[in-house]
Parts: sequence; structure tokens; C-alpha cells
Amino acid sequence: MVFKKDLTQESDWQLLIQNLGKTIGKKPSDLNSVLFLIGVQELGLGVKSFTKEDKQDLMHIAICRVLSYSGYYDLQGLDEDGWPHWKLRKKLPHFDLLEQEKFLKMHVLEYFRNEYGLDS
Repeated sequence: MVFKKDLTQESDWQLLIQNLGKTIGKKPSDLNSVLFLIGVQELGLGVKSFTKEDKQDLMHIAICRVLSYSGYYDLQGLDEDGWPHWKLRKKLPHFDLLEQEKFLKMHVLEYFRNEYGLDS
């Protein structure tokens, strides 16, 4: 069963994807692409080539950043290379994959509203 809240989140998500596509010149294909973009933005080193491991780390940075809005993570500081490190503050809820994606999308939308004043 689809609820109105889910429909609103999905329409907000699609609008965000369109806006990001206009901004960066290419529409992100999925949640992981958006998390990667957030990670690059949060790292603050600009556009450059990243290794596969770096890309995974960037997505981790993004997840920690967006979940920090709900108090799941705290920024501990930056390492000598300027990479942020986060500490888990409270246990994450257990979700199936679909619910986990909704949870992350909700937080990504909140990130863009708070950081960039976007209504998606």
C-alpha cells in the first residue's frame, strides 16, 4: 500500500533529481549517485578523480552527514588529508532495503533543504 507521505517524498525526490541535473549537467541516476555528490561536496576538495575506495568513503561521509540531522552521527573532525570522520551516536534502526532507501532519501531531502534552501 502506498501512502500519501510516500508519494510526497517521491515527488520531492524526483524534483531534487531534476534540479541536480540542471545544476551539474547530468541527472543523477539513483540514490548512490546523490550520496556520492553530497560526499564530494562535504569533502570540499573539488572535482577530481577518486579511487573505488575513495568513492565508498565519500558515500559513507554523505550518509553520516545526512543522518547527523537526526542525531545518528557526530562529526569528530578532519584527518591530516582533510577527510571528515564521524562517530555513531545512536543505533540505526533496522529496515529492509526499501525502507532503508526511503529513510536515506528523507534525510537527503532534509540535507538539501537545510544546506541549500531547496524545496527539492
